Amino acid sequence: MISRDTLDLAVDRAIISADQRDRIVALAVAPPPLPLDNEAAASGDEPMRLVGGGNDLFVTVGIVLLFAGSLFALQSFSGMTVPATAAALGAFGWLVAEFVTRQRRMRLSSTVLGLGFIAAIITLLTTYLQNRSGISGIDNPMQLAALRPQAITYALILFGGTAIAAVVYFARFRVPIMAAVLALSFTGAAFFFTTIHFYDGVVNGQVMLPSLQQIPDVIARALYVPLLCGFAVFGTAVALDLHDRERFTVWSDCAFWLHVISAPLLVHPLFILATGQEVVFGEIEPGASASVMLGLLIVAFVYVALAIDRRSLLIPTLAYFGSLGIYYLVNSAANTTGIPPFALILLVIGALIILFGAGWQRIRRLIVGSTLPTSVLTKLPPMKP
Repeated sequence: MISRDTLDLAVDRAIISADQRDRIVALAVAPPPLPLDNEAAASGDEPMRLVGGGNDLFVTVGIVLLFAGSLFALQSFSGMTVPATAAALGAFGWLVAEFVTRQRRMRLSSTVLGLGFIAAIITLLTTYLQNRSGISGIDNPMQLAALRPQAITYALILFGGTAIAAVVYFARFRVPIMAAVLALSFTGAAFFFTTIHFYDGVVNGQVMLPSLQQIPDVIARALYVPLLCGFAVFGTAVALDLHDRERFTVWSDCAFWLHVISAPLLVHPLFILATGQEVVFGEIEPGASASVMLGLLIVAFVYVALAIDRRSLLIPTLAYFGSLGIYYLVNSAANTTGIPPFALILLVIGALIILFGAGWQRIRRLIVGSTLPTSVLTKLPPMKP
């Protein structure tokens, strides 16, 4: 191993730059990323670094059984409270991750341990807030209005504490799903603070309470919050993708989870806003115009997914549109004659999934490679054979 003195000498002799020295030192002290699926990357397939093999699955089952047994054992002691149990399981999960994640670099097991640790932190925070605010003893929902002066503080503790825990865990173990936890924390905080903003307007007389007929319009406007959050998460994921075009580092895995989070935040608001569908009572009756807008949304999402080479963005999107189409068909089959518009949408979605699964990179070269200028293509993930 090269010593720090040798690296400093290399900088003095202009063999390497000071920045390169610092990056080498950081690489030496940081935990290695989870192992990459080089075979998938070489074949042009999007790396799905979620499961590391049979042994990873085996260890994951063991982890679930171990912590389930630990939970039941801790609950058997009369003096163990919920916070004490959560703290014990969180600390135990951290210790297990020191071996499973830092030493063995198991993918699925590391993800399960990371989510378990975050669940323990959330349990601790919510229990603390319940005890501090007395919210667990409130029977009348109107009494919650009395908590308004402390609401921002409580939200900062909950969402901020979860975000800090995710950052600390990622800094120690480099588990990519922490990026999704961080994104959800910020999204939840955005929802909450937006709600508080309008609540203040109501109590100050600046905003009138909506009537029953106005509720759908109010909720439709509230969809701008997840839409903006979805664009922010998506933009962050694309930035990470462009930072690692070859997808060899842990940042590519973080981008994968961010795309999974951003897709639902984008798809549902865009569909509702584009088609004008009911969002309160679940009445979805799209006609021909809504079907056209839905088709345009599908085309737009497909093109973006091809451009950034991310099927992880497309899978939740097609799943949402597909389930929406099935819902509509089931509820309208008795009163519909001929072929419903959504039936055609489902046929298109199914054909797209099969077609893309068989030749994603070939379709990507054909569509994206022929429609975008070279200056843009050089910044996107490279075209693969």
